[in-house]
Amino acid sequence: MTTTVHELAYRAHDGIYVTMFWDAASDQVTVAVADAKTDDAFEVVVLPGERALDVFHHPYAYRAVREQHGASTLVHTT
Repeated sequence: MTTTVHELAYRAHDGIYVTMFWDAASDQVTVAVADAKTDDAFEVVVLPGERALDVFHHPYAYRAVREQHGASTLVHTT
C-alpha cells in the first residue's frame, strides 16, 4: 500500500514544530503545528487561492482568521 500523504516542508524553533503535508489522494495541503511547551497542537487546511508557504510561515495568523470565522478548516489536535 502506497501512502498518499507527503511531507513538503518542516521547521522547528523553540519547541514549536511546523510541518506542511500534501495528500495526493485529495490534493489537499495541510499545515500542522505542535507546541511542545504548551502541549497545543492544531492543523490548518490551505484553502484554494491561499499560498501554502504563507500558511506554513504564519500558521498562527491563519489559525486566528479561521477561529474568527468559525471555519471548519481548523482542526484542534489536543
